[in-house]
Amino acid sequence: MRRIHDLVAFCLPYEFEDVVAEVTGADRVEPEDHEALEFARRIYKAVRLATRSRKLARSLLPRLGVPRLTRDYELFLPVFNNAFELFALLAIPDWRKRCRVAACFISEMWVDDVPEYLLEQLARFDHVFVGLRHLTDEAARIVGRPCTYLPLAVDVLRFAPYPNPPTRSIDVCNVGRRSPVTHAALLRMARDRRIFYYYDTVRATGERGRQMTFRVGNASEHRLLLANLLQRSRYFVANFSRVNEPDVVAGKEEISSRFYEGVAAGTVLLGEPPASEEFKTQFDWPDAVIRLPFDSPDVAQLLGAIDADPQRVERIRRINVHQAALRHDWIHRLHTIFDTLGIHPTEAMVARGERLRSLATLALGARGDAA
Repeated sequence: MRRIHDLVAFCLPYEFEDVVAEVTGADRVEPEDHEALEFARRIYKAVRLATRSRKLARSLLPRLGVPRLTRDYELFLPVFNNAFELFALLAIPDWRKRCRVAACFISEMWVDDVPEYLLEQLARFDHVFVGLRHLTDEAARIVGRPCTYLPLAVDVLRFAPYPNPPTRSIDVCNVGRRSPVTHAALLRMARDRRIFYYYDTVRATGERGRQMTFRVGNASEHRLLLANLLQRSRYFVANFSRVNEPDVVAGKEEISSRFYEGVAAGTVLLGEPPASEEFKTQFDWPDAVIRLPFDSPDVAQLLGAIDADPQRVERIRRINVHQAALRHDWIHRLHTIFDTLGIHPTEAMVARGERLRSLATLALGARGDAA
């Protein structure tokens, strides 16, 4: 969906696509006519809800003028940012006939945002993978197909600072959703020239200005920029998904991408992790995250206390990269998909795994980052 939807948050699943294409040689289908797709979606929705007939709703759809697949494939693996993008499947005629196995990955989908008339599109898949843990059972009930939680991840080879770690000249990096209280405290430190504080300056959007988002021209270039920033950051603020929307989260705290990005880059993570067993399982090593309450006017004191123990800081950085290389690269998620579907990994997948294991070993034995 990268040619249609270009919000900064969507760069993460597009990174997954890039890794999949690199290690499998996959052909890519990228719809471009958003207006035609949206028009067709509205027609389908109106007819489907009015008549309750999927067949009739499909028969009345306008032609989208997209090319048909010309060969057969072992696997069809579309990646969606959210459930509202599922209608883009109509842009790929005969995908089910042409593909022996079909699975998809939906990176973010909250229970209150689930449009059942769109989730029906998933019934033709052999397996559905979702990036949020709380929705798997509900999605499986609606769709009637196996549904598995597939954690988010990161291109660890891109984000890791080794073998030549740069100077960490950014003291605190805080991008995306943020607490105005903590932000104000960090700004005071920056004004006093006590720290180099990196943060977003885009206008907040969404209800009550709780989102920090913008559009991106090239997803891969943006991910490279973020990786470069984090490799040069000492501390990185990471909180559970939609941390400033308690009415949406409603006790269903999910792991945001910030945790994977931060550990892969060897930063010291500060923030509020999800209060879930899933988080404890995925990030089960000491100091994976140092707790910083979302609203922390005294963040300066915490930073000072951590800085007073440089050996601890160095240990955190090395272990974070080590664990990310062994557990949280996109290749680990692709192996999960292939194992679930009974597909053998490619030689390139195996080779990437070997590179990651070498990186993990290097991280533990590396000399300290440049300060």
